[in-house]
Amino acid sequence: MNNMKFRRTAIAVTAAALLPFSLAACSDSGDTKAAPPAAGDEAKTGESNPMDDSMTGDEPFGAACAGVPKEGAGSFDGMAKDPVATAASNNPALSTLVTAVKQAGLVDTLNNAKDITVFAPTNDAFAKIPKADLDKVLADKATLTKILTYHVVGQKLTPKQLENGSFETLQKGMVNTAGSGEAYKVNDTSNVVCGNVKTANANVYIVDTVLMPK
Repeated sequence: MNNMKFRRTAIAVTAAALLPFSLAACSDSGDTKAAPPAAGDEAKTGESNPMDDSMTGDEPFGAACAGVPKEGAGSFDGMAKDPVATAASNNPALSTLVTAVKQAGLVDTLNNAKDITVFAPTNDAFAKIPKADLDKVLADKATLTKILTYHVVGQKLTPKQLENGSFETLQKGMVNTAGSGEAYKVNDTSNVVCGNVKTANANVYIVDTVLMPK
C-alpha cells in the first residue's frame, strides 16, 4: 500500500516538474506556426517578380495598335514570324503600302534585309495624298522607290532611340525623330500611331503620314 502511495507521489512530482517544459514547448510551437505566413509573404513576393520582369516596355504601343488583328498572320505574334514585307501584307491597315512595295519591286529587298526599321504609312496616310498624285507616283517606279526606301532605316531602332534621333535611310536621306513614352513624331509631320511592332527582320513603326524625301 505504501509502495503504491509512493509511486503516485513520484508520478505527481514528475508531472509537476515536466509541466513548465511542456508549456514552453507549446509556446515555442506557437512561434513556429507564426513564421510560415512570413515565408508565405516571401513566396508571394517571389511569384510577383516574374510578372515585374515581364513588364519590359518592349511591347507594341499606340492607339492604332487596337486595330491590329488579335490572332492569325496579321496579329503581332503572326507578324513577328514573317519578314517585314510579308508581315505587312497580312495587316489590313497597310494594304496600300504593300501595293506600293510590290509596284516598286521591293518585296524581296525588304524581306531579305537584316535588322532594319520601317516607318510604315497606313492606308489613311496614303489617302491624304490626292488620288491623281498618288496614281502618278505609283506609275513612276523610280520615284516610288525613292519614297519607299526613305521609310527604311538600316538598323533596328528602339523607342528610346526615337526620343531625339537622326537616322540615314536606305534612300540616303535623313529622317529625324522626337518624342517620349508613347508619343513620337517623324520629321515633325508624321505621328507614330502603333510603334515597336516586331517582324522577323525589322522593327516597324506605323505612321499616319507618308514621308517625303527632301
